[in-house]
This record gives sequence, structure tokens and C-alpha cells, in this order.
Amino acid sequence: MPLAAQPVGWDPAEWELEDSEFEPEDGWHFGVLENGMRYIVRRNDRPEGTALVRMEVAAGSLDEREDERGFAHFVEHMAFNGSTNVPEGEMIRLLEREGLAFGADTNASTGFERTQYKLDLPRADPDLLDTALMLMRETVGELTFAEAAVEREKGVILSERRVRNTYALQNTLDGLEFAYPEARAARRLPIGAIETLEAADAESLRAFWQREYVPSDTVLVVVGDFDPAVVEAKIRAAFAGWQASPSPDQPAAGPVDPDSAGKTDIYLDPALPETITLMRHAPFVDRPDTRAERFEALLRSVGARIMARRIQRLTRQEDPPLRAAQFGSSDFFEAARTSQLVVVSEDGEWREGLTAAVAEYRHALEYGFSEAEVAEQVANIRAALENAAANAATRSNASLVGQAFRIARGEAVPDSPADTLARFEEQVEAITADRVLAAMRADAIALDEPLIRYTGKNAPAGGEQALRSSVETAFAMAVEPGQAAETEEFAYSDFGEAGTIVADTREDAFGIRTVRFANGVMLNLKQTDLEDDRVWVRLNLDGGKMLETRADPLAVELAPLLPAGGLGRHSRDELQTILAGRSVGISFGAGDETFVASAVTTPRDLELQLHYFAASLVDPGYRPEGLGPWRASLDDFFARLGQTPASALAEGLGPILSDSDPRFTRQPIEAYRALDYAGLRAAIADRLASGAIEIGIVGDIDEDAVIAAVAETFGALPPREATFRGYSGERRTRSFTADRSPRTLTHSGELDQALVRLVWPTTDDDDWALTSRLTLLERVARLALTEKLREELGQTYSPSADSNQSRVYDDYGTFSIQAEVDVGQVEAGRQAMIETVEALASGGIDDDLLERARRPLIEALDNRLKSNTVWLGLVDRAQSRPEDVERFLQAKERQLTITPDELTALARTYLVPTAAVTVTVLPEQAN
Repeated sequence: MPLAAQPVGWDPAEWELEDSEFEPEDGWHFGVLENGMRYIVRRNDRPEGTALVRMEVAAGSLDEREDERGFAHFVEHMAFNGSTNVPEGEMIRLLEREGLAFGADTNASTGFERTQYKLDLPRADPDLLDTALMLMRETVGELTFAEAAVEREKGVILSERRVRNTYALQNTLDGLEFAYPEARAARRLPIGAIETLEAADAESLRAFWQREYVPSDTVLVVVGDFDPAVVEAKIRAAFAGWQASPSPDQPAAGPVDPDSAGKTDIYLDPALPETITLMRHAPFVDRPDTRAERFEALLRSVGARIMARRIQRLTRQEDPPLRAAQFGSSDFFEAARTSQLVVVSEDGEWREGLTAAVAEYRHALEYGFSEAEVAEQVANIRAALENAAANAATRSNASLVGQAFRIARGEAVPDSPADTLARFEEQVEAITADRVLAAMRADAIALDEPLIRYTGKNAPAGGEQALRSSVETAFAMAVEPGQAAETEEFAYSDFGEAGTIVADTREDAFGIRTVRFANGVMLNLKQTDLEDDRVWVRLNLDGGKMLETRADPLAVELAPLLPAGGLGRHSRDELQTILAGRSVGISFGAGDETFVASAVTTPRDLELQLHYFAASLVDPGYRPEGLGPWRASLDDFFARLGQTPASALAEGLGPILSDSDPRFTRQPIEAYRALDYAGLRAAIADRLASGAIEIGIVGDIDEDAVIAAVAETFGALPPREATFRGYSGERRTRSFTADRSPRTLTHSGELDQALVRLVWPTTDDDDWALTSRLTLLERVARLALTEKLREELGQTYSPSADSNQSRVYDDYGTFSIQAEVDVGQVEAGRQAMIETVEALASGGIDDDLLERARRPLIEALDNRLKSNTVWLGLVDRAQSRPEDVERFLQAKERQLTITPDELTALARTYLVPTAAVTVTVLPEQAN
């Protein structure tokens, strides 16, 4: 990948970074047009042959006047609804024809300060780049704001606001109003206010757009597999004609009173966990981007990590005094700096949680940290920086876009990963416990007479007075210095004599190397050059949810918590210290047919990673403290169920479709409380000891070295079953209800929120051609639903369609469509959904609709093997499911041969309205 000898066009004054002591790394191209618009371009080839185009306008909700609340977000929506050269409704269609899926590749977002428009180009094609830049140019200078289009989109905007108006949003609003009562930001959430959104018209939206969308407030970023000189020329050609306009001043996010103290807020909602927040404000400090300041930030980071680690230890007890806690200081825009101590406890135990968290906070700021604690975090930071430096040449487009916007927003100048690592090594000797403590003390705002905010399901006994009294008591208690924990060595280095290879072959299509050891363990390998210094590992172990039965539906419910129980010779907490500075970890869970362990590591840590995986199978710790945090979270988890339409549907749909089969039905909370590691051990011990194992490893590897490392670990284990069990009978059976009567579920959220879902039975995924057609029909249905319910009727923000064919349960599959609507539009929405599928079944799929659905899918298929995650999915079961390779190879050709008539026939076969299970979710009080 050719890089320039130095950053091209860099002038820190143009990016408000004159105070920075750093320069961008090689390869960046910067420019400013005569009209004031700025741009950043970089060539990058990960993923190869693709690009990201981003345009950010410094126009957000803070820019809105009182009668414009929500206008920044409304204008973002109107960017897709007609401009001088792109008629209403055609922008999305144009992009779909080019292979960009709406939502996945074509999107936008609005924040307090900025609006960003996003196009992910599946091909680094000059003509496609021209199209992308043309659409960005239309957005900033050519929107038409037709009154009819505004009215239709208004329904979509109000639908989006309705869907987002959950207990979480309301809690956020109350929190902002309490903490920053005079601040403009507290009254300017981007989603807007109903009254101003309903009053919006074409004239008022156009006025906001013309005032705020000006060249000097706009930055364009292009990162991808293009010649930067070509990109720069295209940017200038597209945007040079955009007339310069004065940049309006963005109102401040504040004011915030730094002397605000002694106030208390109690906010109750049945879905909220019991949480106490202590906070104080101070004036905002504009920190320069200097070496000294970055070193201070590094010291603060080390201190924050140690405090988080101490809190983590508290939460990992069998009966933890709190569920979570966090202390930190952050900027509230440029209006203030706020320090907060946030404590989450089990219901009714806020005093215990508060006392424990305050003690840790005070212990840290009074006595500081041990050198061992500092060393652990320094090791972790060094490992992260080393990994970043080793991966620098294969960074993703997305990571580089993030760096570009740090510059564009005047935040900092990211230097190269190698320079960052070198600077760290120069400074590391100065990272001492004393300096970390000094940096933490200098940054922390004293929590004297703090603002106290309590949230939960029930008011605290004694109310505001009890809260403040408890805080004062906690701060008055004596705090003693703690004891540093001893660091051990990893105890699992010898699993026996290295295994013998009995088969070693290479698959023809992709060169996947498949190895079998004498003990039955299977290993599949693929070396790729997609990511330097990255190795992806996945282990499949026979069993998974096949061990669940109607009689014991929660048999493997605790499987994801197996790592939390540690190992026989190390607790989870001890492992975290032992493995500090190493890229080693584990996620474990129960898949449909197998238990799956996964990790991402480096070539230098792969051997240790495999030792950790093997130890997790042969000597799991099952320590009871591993379940402490999970048990503490159960009440809050169950309290959130059904608080939104989507949550109510997620809980109710499984029992409806399966006729209450316990395997697909949430069990009572008492059943979960009764679970323990003894039950998990009884369920999975046999699988851990003798179940078939297949390991997939892809990435930056030396094949022979990997085989040797696996031979010394998994290959050395006692003999195992040579194949995955077939399982049969009930375990392979999932029924679809014969009852087609309409069903109604209820939720506990807002009274205007409702949801409609239609579900049809299909079949399993054995027939590859049928699976491909159903996949494409899903995409066709999603487009048709969007055009009907969103674009034409303005009833919903994001209708969906989903085809899910099982490869586990014989003859089982579903096809679903769904829309969240206003409670007063339930019947109209349901009827529109039925009309849509009826149209699909009666010849409504023309060539253009088919291609707009198919083209993004084809582009995705073309780009599949540009990701190690996709390679891992292909490699991990290459021996036990060799047919997956052929299926993968044929997927694109199958899609290209599908015709409108075939999809019409498929819709006619499966999407019969009377054959669907119709589920409506209504608010409890409206039922």
C-alpha cells in the first residue's frame, strides 16, 4: 500500500489544533476548499477494494432554537427525501442499485453538536465514488423540502421518537435536568420535542438547513482503496461550486454552576436498578494536545483502571456488597467538568453498596496504589500498544475514519501506533504509584456536599434525608490501607505427551488445512494476511443446547458463566492478574449443537491461549463467587422484561410459536435462582471430558507452529469421541403451533407504543436453493414494507422482515415481518403489512425491486473473504461439516439465478395471510 512521505496539506491552524505538539502520521491528505469546506483523505486497503465516505456538518440539536427542537434530526431524514437532482424516494433506490443496503451501508446520525452522513462503498469504483460525492453534495446544498415529503417523513420521525421513548430515555432526561438544570443540552436531546416536530413544515426546516449547513462547518472524510489524488480532485469538482456562507455560532451547551451542591433527586421506575450517583462540577479545562498532557492522561488512565479493578474484585464475591461501581471525571461538552461516583446495588441494599464504594474511592485517593497494581495496568497498556503497532499496516477503514474525526473536531492529532508505543516506552519508568496518585488527585473534583441522585424501583426508606445522612456517614468512616495481592505463575503448562497426527490434508477450494490427532481432536487452519498480528481461535465442543430437554430446559443456562468460576488452581481474579499484559481470554457459551469457546489473540500469545482453553476444559474451577454477580442481577433482569413492546414480544413469542415448550419459554425467576455450578457440572462434565472437539484457527499464523501448540495441549488429552453426536428425537424437534388465532401480548411502557408481528412456518435449511430464495425474499419484503409503511404511509420508523431456517431442528423455519406503530394505528398497520405480502404473492416483485434487494447481497457475498470472522466461520467446522465449503462457493450463483417469478411463487406458497400467527403487543392499560 503506497504511502506519502509525510502528511499532505497539513496545517494545524485549519483544524484548530495549533496547540498540538504532534503531526499526523504518513498517508493522510488534508485540504480546504476556497468556500471553507475541509476534507481528509487516506488510502487504505482493509477491507481491500472498499471505502468509507463520511460527511459531518457541525449542526446538531444544540443549534436549534426553542421552536426548532428536533429539527437537526428532521433535516437528516429529509436528506433522503428529494433534492434538485434526485427525486424524492430515489436516493435510497439509487444506492440499492449500486449495492448499498439502507441502514447497513447507507445511514446518518444526529447528535448534540453534529450530523454525520455515512456511505459504505462495497467497491472502490470511481463511478460509485462520484455517485457518493454527488449525493453528499445534494445533501448540503440541493435539498428541496417538498411539503408533502415533509408531512410523510413527520410520521416516521414521530414513530422513531415514540419507539425510543422508553424508561431508559426518560431516566436520561431526568438525570440531565437534575445534574445540569440550566444547561441548554439538558433541553436539547436530538430526538426533539413532540410539539415542535408536529409544527415543523417545509419552510421552517429549510430555514434551519440553510442557516446551519454551510461549507466552513462541513468536513468530508474518505478512507479506502483509492488514489488520494483522484479522490481530492473529485471532491473539488463536486463541492467547489457550493457557495460560502457565514458560519453561525453554536450556542454553548451550558451554563453549569460549579458551586451547585447539596441537592438530591429520587427518580423511580419499575425497570431501573437501584443506583446512587454522587457528583460535583467544576469549570471546563481546555487541555492542550501536548506530550506532557498526554502523559498526565496516561497516569490518570492507570489510576482509573486500578480503581475499576478494585471494584471488580468486590463484585466478584459470592455475596457481593454491590453490583457495580464507577468513579471518573469527564467533560460535559465545554461547559463543565464533572466527577461522579456511581454505585449500583441489589434492591434494598443501597446503603451497603454505597458504603463499600465510598470506602474504595477514599482508599484510592487517600492511600493511593501499590506498585504491583500499577505494574499490572502498565503491562495491559503496553500489550494494547504493542498490538496496535503490530497491526498498523492492516488497520480497518473504520478505525482510520475514527482517527480522522478526532482531527476534524479539533480534539487531538493521532500519531502513528509505532510512535505512540515508542513514547510510552520512553515514559514508562516515570509511571510510578506516587505520580499516578498525584494525577488522580489533581483531576478529581472533591465530592463534598455532593449532588445525590437515586434511581430504583422503590423509594429509599427515609427518603432524601436518609440518602444524605448515609453519604455523610460513609465519608466519615475510617479507611485503612489495603494489602497487595501476590502474583502467581500460570499453573497449566503440561497436559501430557504431545498428540500424534493421524491425518493431515488440505481442502482444494480454499486451502484450509485439516488435521486430526490420534485422540480424536480435529484442527482446521487457514493463514490469512487480512490482519497483521491477529489470530482468531474458536473451539467447538459437542453438546450445547442439545443437552436441554423439556424436563430440564435450563441444563446449560450457566454455561456462559463457566469462565467466571475460574480454574481449579486459579480464581478468575487471580487469572486476570496472571495474564496481565498477554492477549489471552475466553468467551464460552452454549450454541445450538456445541459449546463454543472463542478468543482473539496474537501469534506470540497463541500458545498460552491454547493452554488456557485446555485448562478450562480439563480443570474448571466452579468457584461459587463466579455466580455472585449473576445472581445479584436476576431481579433487575426480570424487572425489565416486558417494559417495551420489543421486550414483551421477545418473551412471549417463543411460548406462542412452540405451544409453551419449556426449551423456548422463559422460566420463572425461582428456577434461575435454584441454578448452581453443581448442576452445570453434572450436565456438562461428560462433554468436557470426552465430547468431540473441533478447533478452527485463522489469521497471522505459522501453520506448523500452531499444529505443534495444539498437539501439546488438546492433542495430549485423553481420547475423545471422534465425531459430534447426532442427537435425535425430542432434541431435534421444534414444533410450530397449529393455532392460528390472533394473539395479544402486553407491555408496561408508554401508552402510545404498539407492535405487530406476523410469523409463518417455513422449513429447515437442507435445501440450499430454497434457503437462498427465502433469504432474497426476506430482503425484498423488507424493501416493500419500508416503501409501504415508512415512505408511503409514514406509520413506522423501521419495519423489518426475517427469514430464519434452522439447521438444527428438522423441518423448522420461520418467516416474519414486524412493525412498531402507534397504538391507534395497529389495525391500519396490520392491514398494510398484509397488503404488502399479498402484493408480493400476486406479481408485485418487478426486476427493479429484485435487483435493489439482491445487489447489496451480491456485494456482501463478493466481500465475504475480506474478513477473518467470515474465514473463521468457514474454517471452524471444516471437518465435521465439509459441505459448508461447497454451499459457500455456490451462494452467489444461486442468488444470481433467482427470478421474480420464483420469489412470487415462494411468497404465494409461504406468505398466506391466514396461515400466519399474528401477534399484537399493546400497552397494559389499553388492553
